[in-house]
Amino acid sequence: MEFLNDRYLFPAPSTPGPGQKYGSPLYVYEGETIEQKYRRMVDAFSVPRLHIHYACKALTNISVLRFMHKLGAGLDAVSIQEVGLGLKAGLAPEDILYTPNCVGIEEIGEAVKLGVHINIDNLSILEQFGHLYPTVPVCLRINPHIMAGGHTKTSVGHIDSKFGISIHQLPHLLKIVEATGLEVEGLHMHTGSDILDADIFLYAADILFNTAMNFDNLRYIDFGSGFKVPYKEGGIATDIEDLGNLLSTRFNEFCREYGADLDLIFEPGKFLVSEAGHFLVKVNVIKTTPSTLFAGIDSGLNHLIRPMFYDAYHEIVNVSKPMGKPRIYTVVGYICETDTFGSNRKIAEIHEGDLLCLKNAGAYCFSMSSNYNSRYRPAEVFLYQGKDYLIRERETMEDLLRNQIDVSF
Repeated sequence: MEFLNDRYLFPAPSTPGPGQKYGSPLYVYEGETIEQKYRRMVDAFSVPRLHIHYACKALTNISVLRFMHKLGAGLDAVSIQEVGLGLKAGLAPEDILYTPNCVGIEEIGEAVKLGVHINIDNLSILEQFGHLYPTVPVCLRINPHIMAGGHTKTSVGHIDSKFGISIHQLPHLLKIVEATGLEVEGLHMHTGSDILDADIFLYAADILFNTAMNFDNLRYIDFGSGFKVPYKEGGIATDIEDLGNLLSTRFNEFCREYGADLDLIFEPGKFLVSEAGHFLVKVNVIKTTPSTLFAGIDSGLNHLIRPMFYDAYHEIVNVSKPMGKPRIYTVVGYICETDTFGSNRKIAEIHEGDLLCLKNAGAYCFSMSSNYNSRYRPAEVFLYQGKDYLIRERETMEDLLRNQIDVSF
């Protein structure tokens, strides 16, 4: 009997699945799901030139970057290291937009040397950039002062956000551009994560389109991303097709008003990889207290911090006994902190040694992992067209000690 209708991840009991083959804890990603999400987004928009730049901070494994490149995606990089990974994965510099925040001009200079597109989100760095690199085209990240997103920590377009140049600073921005002779090639905006309502994107679009009229030679408009994905069975999500229809109409109207067909760029991360990811963990212990039935697993906030950091919900299922009688469990980790993955969850009866799966584990899960408590980070496996590929080995003690210097006192 196949579980969750996934013949690769949860095969019939007689066939070993990734959890049995590679051990636990283990991240597993389904390539077909990523491919389907990418195609769906491409098909949703009707504009002359659409570019999908994968927001690689969601999941930076180089094999995933190569897969995205194969699909046709460019790259949204937020650090010089992500730029390096993208180039290593085979992307051309012109397919990478580098959008850092609060970095020094020295790092931005490194990106200039690599030939990638530069996106600047504050006036101080913009002025320095204009004096140092007046002939290098630049993109500007605008803060529209819109409060949007599923959590205060992922809302990045409001008035108190550290991200972007305030729309109210446009006169100052224009003075810097004029004084330095900078060529502005694009405008960028990203308001937050887990945005459901298409109207928010349309409202932000009008702000960006109005701003664009101040620049004569734009080549592209970049709307970032922030699409909501479902975390529960039957959960709500951004209607990409509806958004594509509405925004394409408005964008094409803008291009006619502007007098040129610009490129439209989106930077999805979570939308492409979240639902493709599964985190497999083993139950170490069943522990009862007067009020709670705990299932303690061989992982913790060092591997998946989203439930503790964002109060994020990840569905938890018992892979070993999916048809067992449901009981109420609180699933916790092995870290010396309160690392609760889910409280009072109805899960098929769990026994020590069972394998559990935390769903929606493709985005901001492994990429936010650490070695806290000196624990090893887990392995990663990629599934595609009936084959499984180990794309990251499980860490060892040698990895923990690799850059340490053992001094004898």
